[in-house]
Amino acid sequence: MTHPLLTALTWRVRAEVHSHKSTCDCGAATLADRPDATVVRHADTVAKAHAPDTVPAELAPRLATATQNPGILLPPLSLTPVDLHGRLVTFWPYGAPVDPENPDAAPWESAATLLAHLHRTPAPPGLPPMRGPVKAALAVARLLSATRQQLNPAVAPVLRAWSALPEWARAETPMSDSTTLCHGDLHLGQLVRHPAPDGPWRLIDVDDLGVGEPAWDLARPAAWYACGLLAPEDWVRFLGAYRAAGGPAVPAVGDPWPALDIPARALTVQTAARAVAKAAAADRPLDDVERAVVDACDRMGFTPPELADGMAK
Repeated sequence: MTHPLLTALTWRVRAEVHSHKSTCDCGAATLADRPDATVVRHADTVAKAHAPDTVPAELAPRLATATQNPGILLPPLSLTPVDLHGRLVTFWPYGAPVDPENPDAAPWESAATLLAHLHRTPAPPGLPPMRGPVKAALAVARLLSATRQQLNPAVAPVLRAWSALPEWARAETPMSDSTTLCHGDLHLGQLVRHPAPDGPWRLIDVDDLGVGEPAWDLARPAAWYACGLLAPEDWVRFLGAYRAAGGPAVPAVGDPWPALDIPARALTVQTAARAVAKAAAADRPLDDVERAVVDACDRMGFTPPELADGMAK
């Protein structure tokens, strides 16, 4: 059964489009429907209902930052959210996402270049901290909640790896960098082409945007590479493009792993925590990818053998 928020959001984005268009092909789709975000598209407009705990005073500077940097971030259609069923709703132009069925065309260079440009952009005053460590902590909390009544052997290695992280990576103390502009949740689903379908790539989703440790934005691909889930050639493409664009998160030459190690471990734990919680909720065993990230937590002393040699060249 469709829940009231999704129904209301679908009608709201339709009304938004029709208010300024005399003709409309009325193409509509639900792009996401999760507890933390519901996203609906109507024609060339996307409406997003943000997480219930979104703070208006924090969302406002994030929206403004996207508007001020249209060459990096997809800007919203308006800086003023509307309230719908107690949720803040924003409107965005539609952009064509990365094709999940064509991994060979994944825009690793574009993602890395956009990140480097973002990290080199002065952060505006009043921008809150990047939410990467907070999201990792929430994933671990949800893991504990989802498996409270179970004897799940996958939980222990995840919690051991989590406890070994420094306090800042567990969102228990502030990050040491409070000036670098960061995305906070970089993965390929955070890129779209605008105008669709062949415009330049732009970063989307400002919910975690803020100031903090820029290495966190490189951590997910680094973790995937370390876990054997990202091909070495794709990692080389990504890291090489970031360095070529002057990204400050890693040294321009030499071994990048000292800068990436802690964030990559944290993202591995976050991914594993989500995987175990999801499998527990569905009462099913872990699949191969999920098992890979849990195994990575179990051997959390990993250092990819090719990394230092390959990246030092």
